[in-house]
Amino acid sequence: MFKPMRELFTSGNKDLRKRVYFTLACLTVFILGISIRVPGTEDLTGKLGFLDLINTIGGGALQNFSIFALGVMPYITASIITQLLQMDIFPYFTELRKQGHTGRQKINQITRYMGIAFAFIEGYAFAFAFMGKTGDPLRYMYIATVLTAGTSFLLWMGDQMTQKGIGNGVSLIIMAGIIARLPQMFIDAFSSLVVFEGTTQVIALGIIKFIIFLIVYFGIVIGMIFVQESERRIPIQYANKSTSAYGNAQSFMPIRINTAGVIPVIFASSLLAIPSVVARVVNKEGLSLFVQKYLTYTTPVGFILYVVFIFFFAYFYTFIQLKPDEFAKNLQDNGGYIPGIRPGEETKQYVNKILSRLTVLGATFLSIISGLPILFSKLTSMPTSVSIGGTGLLIVVGVALETYKQLEGSILTRSYKRGYRRR
Repeated sequence: MFKPMRELFTSGNKDLRKRVYFTLACLTVFILGISIRVPGTEDLTGKLGFLDLINTIGGGALQNFSIFALGVMPYITASIITQLLQMDIFPYFTELRKQGHTGRQKINQITRYMGIAFAFIEGYAFAFAFMGKTGDPLRYMYIATVLTAGTSFLLWMGDQMTQKGIGNGVSLIIMAGIIARLPQMFIDAFSSLVVFEGTTQVIALGIIKFIIFLIVYFGIVIGMIFVQESERRIPIQYANKSTSAYGNAQSFMPIRINTAGVIPVIFASSLLAIPSVVARVVNKEGLSLFVQKYLTYTTPVGFILYVVFIFFFAYFYTFIQLKPDEFAKNLQDNGGYIPGIRPGEETKQYVNKILSRLTVLGATFLSIISGLPILFSKLTSMPTSVSIGGTGLLIVVGVALETYKQLEGSILTRSYKRGYRRR
């Protein structure tokens, strides 16, 4: 793991270092922008509730009501919608998907325009929700325009990072926003557990508790990495290829345990947030109390619904992405088969069964990770800023792994090219 990183600082990888430095510079601009508040607004001191996920992904930008308060969430929403529309739901998007590079460019363009439109709508809604009815429409329009401009700038900067830097720019912006809050979280945890006003034994006990907290925290991170990298490999053999001809190397189709990623959690959070939004707009005490008592994921009923939604969307998104019937058809058309399984319908049923079992494991993993912060807040008296697990940490682990793989691949490719030239 560390050898490729050491090679990054060799003389032959100077241009790669520039890409890394460019990426870090862009992320620094984003972190600085989090602290720039929209003119004429104040920090949000109340509980954010269902908006806490947006605040976490944005590095606290929403709570500061900064110019980057919306972050890239409108783009993520638009991206999810366009992905769903490509799954034989809307013929136009299905045709674009089949057009290759040209179609992908068109889809990306539509996604960005849709994301900017969502940003303006969300910005206007946030301005109305947090400023109340005291403002005038022009004031709401002004705030919505500033927030939309902030999101547009982040999308542009994300594109620049993807083209001139390392990794996926939008994903790295999300990761940077989450990581930006970690130092303060550890400081709050230390201040809460270690009390220097007591005796030596009390101080020592507090330090031990903080060390245990760190061990548990990083143990969860290691567990996330293990699950994220775990996969089920389905062996594939082709009729026109012999195994011995390729040095006993066998083709296989890898299926990750958590194929859907964090999409089910985002969908479940959004769906569970709808009653809260309606209650806030209607502003009726009875409806607000009902939602607060039964339809928030911090209550038993709300948490059960949250888990059910995660399982549903995990199954829905996984099967829409992988499409066992399409996989079986393509495999048969290319002269391939799974050893011991007949091509066609039997292959489809076999892949269906494996996907169902893996999705149960993946959805259970997502439910546990999403539920850890809720249980942690209920069982401990630590500040709300301190938590373990959660969707944010899962995003950080996923993006960090993908970025590392890309960086490692670039370094290894350059090493092979230099070795080939020497020969």
